[in-house]
Amino acid sequence: MRELPTGTVTMLFSDIEGSTVLLSRLGTRYGEALSAQRSVLRDAISEWRGHEMGTEGDSFFVVFESATDAVACCVAAQRALSGHAWPGGAAVRVRMGLHSGEPSRHEDGYIGMDVHRAARIAATAHGSQVVMSSVTWELAHAGLPAELSVRDLGFHRLKDIGWPAPRRRSGRQRACPSQRTTRRCSRISLPPHARP
Repeated sequence: MRELPTGTVTMLFSDIEGSTVLLSRLGTRYGEALSAQRSVLRDAISEWRGHEMGTEGDSFFVVFESATDAVACCVAAQRALSGHAWPGGAAVRVRMGLHSGEPSRHEDGYIGMDVHRAARIAATAHGSQVVMSSVTWELAHAGLPAELSVRDLGFHRLKDIGWPAPRRRSGRQRACPSQRTTRRCSRISLPPHARP
């Protein structure tokens, strides 16, 4: 069994927003887009010392010892994704969610409510967004670059989880569709040199 971090860890879940529509649009070229997305994410995960726990289709589950490294990984990945030349001129937008906690080690991975919270937080994000819990923000903010813009989104009830999780969003984003949720939406941007 590989050596994985214990204690407080930060969990990242990600997936491509609208991947079924993207598959329909790109047809056989979808494989190119999927491979490129995986390569970009794996480069960032490796650079920021993440532990890839699993991938299925276009989604990833990654664990970090450091919340600051997890946020930095997401920012690096979103920058690289936004600058990538996608097949067919497609827009490939990856949504990411982060939560820090103390999941239990089980077999070759992790289990527990904190894992589920991280997955639910990721599900609230839109393409090209990073949404993080307030726990992750508290652990990471002191080590983040000043040019990174982060907004408090307030509390949001997560599906099947009994308490609302305050969320923050960082990185590049597009407009927040109102039909997704009733939470406040704030414009978050990377510094001008990081935009495509």
